[in-house]
Amino acid sequence: MIQEAINFVDSGISAAQTLVYVDVVQPLLFHFNLMGYDDDIYDALYWVLIGVLQIGLTYVLLRPLEALRPIEQWQDRKQVRADVIYTWIAKLGILNLLFFVVLQPVFNELQSQMVIHGLPSIDLDGLYPGVTDQPIVSFLLYLTVLDFAGYWYHRWQHRFGVWWELHAVHHSQQQMSLWSDDRNHFLDDILQAGFFAAIALFIGVQPAQYVVLVAVGNFLQSVQHVNARLPFGPVLERLIVSPTFHRRHHAIGYGHEGTRYGCNFGVLFPWWDMLFRTASWERTVEPTGIRDQLPAPAGRSRRYGIGVIAQQVRAFGRIAKRLVPSRTDSRQAV
Repeated sequence: MIQEAINFVDSGISAAQTLVYVDVVQPLLFHFNLMGYDDDIYDALYWVLIGVLQIGLTYVLLRPLEALRPIEQWQDRKQVRADVIYTWIAKLGILNLLFFVVLQPVFNELQSQMVIHGLPSIDLDGLYPGVTDQPIVSFLLYLTVLDFAGYWYHRWQHRFGVWWELHAVHHSQQQMSLWSDDRNHFLDDILQAGFFAAIALFIGVQPAQYVVLVAVGNFLQSVQHVNARLPFGPVLERLIVSPTFHRRHHAIGYGHEGTRYGCNFGVLFPWWDMLFRTASWERTVEPTGIRDQLPAPAGRSRRYGIGVIAQQVRAFGRIAKRLVPSRTDSRQAV
C-alpha cells in the first residue's frame, strides 16, 4: 500500500514535470540558447515540484499548530522572514541544482574510477534477499544509515571552529519556527549535499528513492523546529526526534557552546544520542540562540545579521577572525 501511494504521487509529479517543462521551461531554454542543459534541467525540475509540494504541506499542517499551541509568543516576526527565504531556496533544490550541474562530472569520473579499479559499492537492499529488497524495508534501512551519517556530520559541525562558524548561521535564530530548519550557510549546504550524495551513491540508493528520503527527512526536521507544543510522549520521543528534544540542542548554554559542548545532535532519530551519551531529556523551555548574542556581561552582543546576505557574509568574517586573530584577541588570550 505504501509503495502504491509512492508510485501514485510519483506519477502525478512526473506528469506535472513534463507539462511544466514543455510549456514553460523548454521555450525559455531555447530562447536563451541553453538547450545544452535541457536534460539536467528536466531532471532538476522534479526536485523543484517536490519542494513546492513539501512547502505547501508543511505550512498547511504545521502553521495552524504554531498559532494554536505556541511554545513562545513573539511580538515581532521579522526574524522569521529570512528563514522563509532559506526554505524556498533549499526546498526548491536550487543549491542541489547548482551542485548537480557543477559537480556531476566529478561524481561520474569517481564512479568510473571505482569500476576501473574494482572498488565495490554496497548494495544494502541486497543484503538479505526477500527481506531487505522489500520497498519499505530498504527505505528504512537507507534512512537509518543516512541518519547515522547525519549524526556525525552534525557533531563535526560543532566540533571544528571554522565549520562551527558556518553552522552558527542556523543556531543564531532566536525565534524557532517551522521555517528554521533551512536557515543554513550556503557553503555548508553544498558540503552537506555532497556528503550525503556520496554516501547514498556508495550504499546503492536509487535517484527516485533519494528524492523521497530527502523529502521525508526535510519534513521531519521542519517538525523538530516548529514553535508548537506537540504531545510526543516519553515513548515516541525516544523513537524520533521531537521539537522538545531538538529545542534543547538550540538552547543557549545547553545544546551547544561553540566547539566545546553539545547534546541532542540526532537529525531524525535520538538513538545515536542515546548510544553515544549525548542525549538530554530536559523539558524546560529555554531561550534559543548563541551565548555571545546576549548583552554583556552574559554575552558580547554579537550580531549574526538579520537578512540572508548579511548572515552569509558575517560567517566569513567570523571565520577570518578565527584564522587570523586580531592583536586585541591575542592580548586577551595571554
